Amino acid sequence: MSVFTLTNPLLSLKVSTHGGSILQLVAHRDGHDLPLLRPAKVSPDTPPLQSGCFPLVPFGNRVNGNQFEFNGTRYPLKPNTDWDDHYLHGDGWLQEWRCAEHDDWHLLLEFSHHHGAYQYRALQRFELVDNQLEVTLSVTNLSKVAMPFGLGWHPYFPLEEDTQLQANAAGYWLEEAQWLAGEHQTDLPEELNFAAAKKPPRRWVNNGFSGWDGQAKVIWPSRHQQLSLSTEPACPVYFVFVSDPKFDRGYDFDFFCFEPMSHAANGHNMADLGGLKVLEPHETLSQSMTLTSETATGEEKQ
Repeated sequence: MSVFTLTNPLLSLKVSTHGGSILQLVAHRDGHDLPLLRPAKVSPDTPPLQSGCFPLVPFGNRVNGNQFEFNGTRYPLKPNTDWDDHYLHGDGWLQEWRCAEHDDWHLLLEFSHHHGAYQYRALQRFELVDNQLEVTLSVTNLSKVAMPFGLGWHPYFPLEEDTQLQANAAGYWLEEAQWLAGEHQTDLPEELNFAAAKKPPRRWVNNGFSGWDGQAKVIWPSRHQQLSLSTEPACPVYFVFVSDPKFDRGYDFDFFCFEPMSHAANGHNMADLGGLKVLEPHETLSQSMTLTSETATGEEKQ
């Protein structure tokens, strides 16, 4: 396990090969380092669940029933943590990645998986360009048959007293037992309608949102800072997660998650696959996410 550093005059990034996870992303401004993702312990053995961001591959979230049928074959999925009965967020975040390239401004990690329902090779490229971090995640199907794939990330953002989130959505999925995606609703509750920037609720939230345009902002008015998040191609789904001290001992509403995903949770069991892409053997799917550090404007500081 190793930690790699990328840096330029405006940003610094630290990435661990453990889970291909980001441990630190900070903006340099006026002699200060401003955290843009939840700061994590900079150590090769920092668990991805305590990191600033980790990748979702070969798909994100959970599959209801922990199984799916595709092209006439039933695929069971095995739980991959000791606290969840489901195969959660794929394999990449739990495994060791290998450094393929590295210099001051870019890093390429790779990871291969050769057992279970999915066999694939994943690449994750990190690049710093001025005030932007661009992360590109790709997956190549190494199976002998076609399979549905999806990609995404699980960023943790600092949640301060006045932190705001802005992201459009056309609907959302209710949460069922065992943290599963439930019925889809088009009537967004006011506190979960982030079309205009607002504070995330200080309560348990674990919902996927549909009809996203792939653009979002996290705003910290008191420090006159914001982070613009964009995806290419535009991810149609995002998840918002706010934990609860009853679930997460020691949690003090000090972070929240905004997770871009190329597909819906449980897309495997949807008629249209929920945005999952069918890859033939040796075909590749790619997704990029760009995080841009900016000074918050007066309007967004209201």
